Amino acid sequence: MPTTSAQGIFPWLRTVVLLAALVVIALLVIAPFLIAIATATGSAAQPTGSAVDNVSPIFGVTIPQGYRQWEMIAPAEEAAPLNELRVVLGNETAITAYRNGALPFPDGAVLVKLAWKRVQSSEFEPASVPGSATTVQVMVKDSRKYPSTGGWGFGRFVNGKPADEAQHETCFACHEAGVKNHDFVFTRLAP
Repeated sequence: MPTTSAQGIFPWLRTVVLLAALVVIALLVIAPFLIAIATATGSAAQPTGSAVDNVSPIFGVTIPQGYRQWEMIAPAEEAAPLNELRVVLGNETAITAYRNGALPFPDGAVLVKLAWKRVQSSEFEPASVPGSATTVQVMVKDSRKYPSTGGWGFGRFVNGKPADEAQHETCFACHEAGVKNHDFVFTRLAP
């Protein structure tokens, strides 16, 4: 009488088990990447939960993650009555446009202005240094989303929270009156 084994009775069982093991391994390796991509895409496109509280009225702009690591475009000093020190940072798209002299700015350009009260240095009297933070202001270029405001969306934030709608209603009018011929952007690249 012949001896029967699992391999003899179910020759396909070994193949099925091997394929199942490969699928499980592939999912374990790929799943974290897919989750990271889905999370990043979802949070940028549609704020959820408490992030909705951090979206500017009218434009729906948020403070971009990681913006403090962006390159500086230029510093500025704002005289009285604001009496502020400011610096404008740009994402890679904005920096490339500045360096290439590209106007209008391409969609995807993002500018972030940080502002602080200007105070006299306690260590070096002629110097001014940043005091308390006043605002973070954001401009996002998306010509399809913001056609009525020169392709720009605006966000003004105080302590991480968006300013009220009335303040956001003044953004484009100021930029249009002052720098319409420079794609509505005041800041020039510092030499």
